[in-house]
Amino acid sequence: MKCTTISFILITICAMIAFAGCTGTQISPGTTTAISTPAPGAGTPATAGSLVTSPTDTMPDYAAVTVNVEEKDYLGVIPVIFQGGMGQVNVKQVNVKLTRTDGTTQTETLGLNKGDTKELTGTRGSGSLSGQPDRVEVWVIMNSGQTYKIVDKLVEYRTRG
Repeated sequence: MKCTTISFILITICAMIAFAGCTGTQISPGTTTAISTPAPGAGTPATAGSLVTSPTDTMPDYAAVTVNVEEKDYLGVIPVIFQGGMGQVNVKQVNVKLTRTDGTTQTETLGLNKGDTKELTGTRGSGSLSGQPDRVEVWVIMNSGQTYKIVDKLVEYRTRG
């Protein structure tokens, strides 16, 4: 009796091990297409609808870096700060693109050391008007050639509060 029970338990455990993980669908790692950006400092007119943000890519944990895009100050200056991260050593280049309300763009390359900052000149308000929002996009290019869009946001003026 004991031999039959033990045999049944062993067969059941072996069957469970054999079928474990075989019922789900296989998920392949996410791939991202490379995005070409203009040369740094280039000022070109943007296409219609360029102030519409789009989804960003999620970087793998081992390659993740952070870039902060702050609010505009009263002069329309937008600070962009590289904060580093686990994947900092794998980063080849960080490109930042500003699209102003009038459709012109400014593209800069951000330094790769923690705390490196670029100040982009956004749209200024006039008189008592606070001005329109500007769009900031940040692309990270890895040593492997993989490109991730990690920030795409509309930047407003700093508010009092």
